[in-house]
Amino acid sequence: MRIYYGLDDVPSDLGPTVLTIGNFDGVHRGHQHVMAQLTETARRRGAAAVALTFDPHPALVHRPESAPELLTGLGEKLARLQSSGVDATLVLNYTTELAGHTAEDFVRRYFVEALSPVAVVIGRDVRFGRNNQGDFSTMVELGEVFGFDVIGVDDFPVDSPTEGESAARCSSTAIREALQEGDVASAAGMLGRAHAVVGEVVHGEARGRELGFPTANLSQEAEGMVPADGVYAGWVTDAHHHRWPAAISVGSNPTFDGLIRVVEAHVMDRPEEQVEEFDLYGQHLRVEFVDRLRGMVAYEGVDKLVEQMYKDVEAAHQVLTASRGAGPVSALRGK
Repeated sequence: MRIYYGLDDVPSDLGPTVLTIGNFDGVHRGHQHVMAQLTETARRRGAAAVALTFDPHPALVHRPESAPELLTGLGEKLARLQSSGVDATLVLNYTTELAGHTAEDFVRRYFVEALSPVAVVIGRDVRFGRNNQGDFSTMVELGEVFGFDVIGVDDFPVDSPTEGESAARCSSTAIREALQEGDVASAAGMLGRAHAVVGEVVHGEARGRELGFPTANLSQEAEGMVPADGVYAGWVTDAHHHRWPAAISVGSNPTFDGLIRVVEAHVMDRPEEQVEEFDLYGQHLRVEFVDRLRGMVAYEGVDKLVEQMYKDVEAAHQVLTASRGAGPVSALRGK
């Protein structure tokens, strides 16, 4: 996938395109549904499938004090767009100046003049232009003016509704709500994959190592929304694409009166021959959350905490083995 960071990066010979637009936070199953329509239409039309997105997220510009926590960073978003089969992505630097374009001016400059679309594939709830004045019907009208077709994509339902109820809509907001409750399994159902946080491994207080459960602590600058406090079963992947099962803790270590909320992963089933070489400090680690085992609890004394940690590791083993439908988790470690 080619990535263009602004109009100056777009080659003049890109040719005809089929275009979509959105923030695509999380690149969840709803977004993937749009991308499937985008790439299929592009193939039929002999055009390039192009996604237009923004960085930073518009909410961070317009209302930074109340902007939602992002599900993914830009790098993860671009990787997910690439895996969806998109040929190119144009990343526009979102500013108040960009937001000031009328709907027509925005489409003329960033669609027609820059990308020469023969078709635009969008959700029916699309909004664009100054004060979000443009909607789906506006895009249809502009398509007639500028000579491109507009293909509407319906919402992707989360599940099958019961009689008399509407299907829940797959959205970034719904995924954030699930993560705020610690329901990473429901979030995964909407994402089409396990939710992940990605960041550099930094030195912590080494309590886990002292208790017999060494952990890899992620930097406070890690990207990806951190789910609710608690203990989770999941996977960690290092910079060399080695993948291990893990018991993951999210919280401020209440047993030790901690104040800073951290994500730390205890890697399980690490072969003894890798003990000396298993140094994750300074690496970027991907931490995937499969299921929540329990909430965060302050224990009365270290002994009770250690006892619970053994139980957490065993529970994580069981969850991860079941989730992969395989034998012992130790046999699942791979590259």
